[in-house]
Amino acid sequence: MTGAVLSRAGFNRKAAYATLAMTLAAEAPDLDVLWSIKGPVATFEHHRGWTHALIGVPIEAAVVTGVIWLGHHIFARRRAADVGSRNPGAPVRWGLLYWLSAIALLSHILLDWTNNYGVRPFFPFNPKWYSGSIVLIVEPVMFLMLLGALIAPELFGLIGSEVGARRPRYRGQGWAITALLGVVALWSLRFFERQKAMDLVQQSGLQQAQILRVTADPFPINPFRWQAVMETPLLYQVARVDTLSGDVSSSPQADVFYKPPSTLASLAAKRSWLGHVYLDWAQFPVVNDLGEMPDGLSTVTFRDLRFVYGTPVFGRESTPLEGVVTVNDDRRIVEMRMDGHTQR
Repeated sequence: MTGAVLSRAGFNRKAAYATLAMTLAAEAPDLDVLWSIKGPVATFEHHRGWTHALIGVPIEAAVVTGVIWLGHHIFARRRAADVGSRNPGAPVRWGLLYWLSAIALLSHILLDWTNNYGVRPFFPFNPKWYSGSIVLIVEPVMFLMLLGALIAPELFGLIGSEVGARRPRYRGQGWAITALLGVVALWSLRFFERQKAMDLVQQSGLQQAQILRVTADPFPINPFRWQAVMETPLLYQVARVDTLSGDVSSSPQADVFYKPPSTLASLAAKRSWLGHVYLDWAQFPVVNDLGEMPDGLSTVTFRDLRFVYGTPVFGRESTPLEGVVTVNDDRRIVEMRMDGHTQR
């Protein structure tokens, strides 16, 4: 939707196929979902990899433009007579279409940066994850803004056609610009409120020990509600923050997680494929050895406290984006699971 709205903001007047190109390009980075063929750990490792990095933008823009160029030439003869009989609209400008595709691809990277999962824009030269953490991965308010910008012009166009008004060739520019400005305004509000949430946690006095790090992660819809995670040398503590009222709440029993000690099983699990990938991505990892079972197997769980969202980590069967590694008594990896799916 972002690609389509960007095009309607005015780019569709500059080149034919602009809306098609920007819509396809805005979605193209998520082709990394094809790694699911190789299993859940491979998917997790390559998710938001080079297709979401700056190095991938020129390649993906060329692919999108090439696909449209191919389709244009396949169907050009069929449409030649029809195009000659009416106003063909914007001209076909392949160079401009390439750059419009690049803009849409960059919008995808920007959108992924704003959520708390993060993105690696400088991969593979710098594999570090960056996350703005100002909106959840799915934000209904943004969705409705963009959807409204696409639907409203069509609805008003139908009303206009009923009263005999002439329908313009390019509709919805004002709606598109308004929606994009609304998204930027929402980001700005959430950026300010996130910083306020982290400040409130540091001033709350929940922890008397030295606080090493603090983050705040968003809830959907409400920009004044946040989950905060703070780290001290010995533990993590999760808190819910209401920036509107200034309230910070945290349970000493359910929300304090002491850093688990390293065991032979957890050290083996950390060296596994899943462990390496998980610890590279996680910001507040909790690696817990659940102990050895009678069959000699040990289960080690990997969780990131950014995605707990106020519910106890332990005592639940699973949490979002949880990894599990099973180790035998020889410290060999028997099984790896990611989000409940087993790596084959």
